[in-house]
Amino acid sequence: MRRWRTDVKGCLCGGLTHLDERGVTLRFMKAERSIIMPAYLDHVSMVSAEIEHRNIERLLYTNNYGSWEQTPFKHPSTFDTLALDDGLADRMKADLDVFFKGESFYHKNGRAWKRGYLLYGPPGTGKSSMIAAIAKHVEYDIYDLELTKVSDNAELKSLLIQTTRKAVIVIEDIDCSVQLSNRTAAEDMDSMSSESHESSTGVSNEGRKLTLSGLLNFTDGLWSCCGEERIFIFTTNHKDRLDSALLRPGRMDMHILLSYCSFPAFKKLASNYLGIQDHPMYTELEDALTRAPHRITPAAMAEMLISNQSDPDAAFRQVMASCASPPAVANPLEVLSINANKRSIKKGHFRDRTLFFLAAIRGKHGD
Repeated sequence: MRRWRTDVKGCLCGGLTHLDERGVTLRFMKAERSIIMPAYLDHVSMVSAEIEHRNIERLLYTNNYGSWEQTPFKHPSTFDTLALDDGLADRMKADLDVFFKGESFYHKNGRAWKRGYLLYGPPGTGKSSMIAAIAKHVEYDIYDLELTKVSDNAELKSLLIQTTRKAVIVIEDIDCSVQLSNRTAAEDMDSMSSESHESSTGVSNEGRKLTLSGLLNFTDGLWSCCGEERIFIFTTNHKDRLDSALLRPGRMDMHILLSYCSFPAFKKLASNYLGIQDHPMYTELEDALTRAPHRITPAAMAEMLISNQSDPDAAFRQVMASCASPPAVANPLEVLSINANKRSIKKGHFRDRTLFFLAAIRGKHGD
């Protein structure tokens, strides 16, 4: 026979009851002790740890030359507020839930309990907001790793060891942070010339700089298993610039394209910023967004809606106009290309003038 009793202790102060202690007493037959106690204590311990973890304030860490600095993480983004294509939020939540509950599965199959996501797409498509939504969904802290502040592979390993379990480790714009690509022939020759120095000093040249192999070991090597329940996230605007070794399953398990604003994403933004679920112009807007010669990012779309919160019709007209007309600001890559061509033309004119004057001087001296 089992009997439960809840004990509450308190004191009366000025007619008010202040509870200062709570407890639960479990009574059972002595013969059942060996059956009940292990399972009960394990359950209490697990539930207590979960409650404590949920109540702890989430933190955002950033590295500062060998150590982590922390600040409270209060980003408001969730999967309910993200403007995504149909079904993407549900797929992401389902994958995260499987990972979150997968300790026994990963251990049974001899795999490190970690997951990798690559978020790629044009700027302004919500990659940072997606990271915040992932961290809030699983209630993990975020470690924002700035590779430009990592001097070598040893420091990268040290930073990994300092992270806790239940962590989201992020490297944003990984293609722009440092040069991480396959070794070139010149690097191979440099490595061969330095072998004699390495053998005499006992210090590998690889250990004195941050390399691709060091990053691969960080995400998928032996040291990546020194803490469990971790999520690795890389972001990039140009997936094609990344080394294929970074992208394979086991490192980046899911590749998630966050692209220009689709009609389902637009409807989510309209619901968030204008409080509108349906509108007579939706059919026309859907056709415009589908056939638009000039694509609009979710960030640009959100700005148009925010600036016309009091007049949804004006907001939708502005969206229609933006779909039909080119963007006001030129593409930075196109500007760079134009400037480069101008510099090339100027150099060509200067070279032609120089050759002309040299030929004239030689002709004069010849006379």
